Amino acid sequence: MYISKAGGNKWKLVAGIVMSILGAVVLFNPFDTMIALAFYLGVGFVMAGFFYVMSAVGFRSGWYLLVGILDLLVGFILMANLGITAASLPVILALWCLTIGVVQLMGTWDIKKLGLPWGWSAIMGVVSLLFGLLILVFPLLGAITISMVLGFYILLFGILQLAEYYMSKNSYRLIVE
Repeated sequence: MYISKAGGNKWKLVAGIVMSILGAVVLFNPFDTMIALAFYLGVGFVMAGFFYVMSAVGFRSGWYLLVGILDLLVGFILMANLGITAASLPVILALWCLTIGVVQLMGTWDIKKLGLPWGWSAIMGVVSLLFGLLILVFPLLGAITISMVLGFYILLFGILQLAEYYMSKNSYRLIVE
């Protein structure tokens, strides 16, 4: 048994640099990010459709075949109309926020009936509703929001990879033989 310097994994360093750069690119290019997300969404539907069709053959299921064909169709439509798909992503985010806001406010009534503090729940519901309405009125805000959240996540992931590389570079590990 002996102690050895662990050393930093060079791949963590490379991943951290690449992810940090990608995060910055996503942050400062919201429109390109929306187009890329629209493309990947279409690719996802096509892949899912292909696997459903393959499952339909294996299971001899007409329902899987129907879902597979629909997924393939939707995927190709999404990829053929990247601009429309990208433009609809903020609307989808807005509808999600509106739905969450309504559900949050409905849940507030249950919390209030139990005699528990309900103010924060009501505020969250109202904020979700307002944010959803704001995105519907200004769809560009939704595109920027999606791009910013994704960009910050990727950038943070890259920074954490770099931190992990530098932390492991200066650490020691116990080797048991």
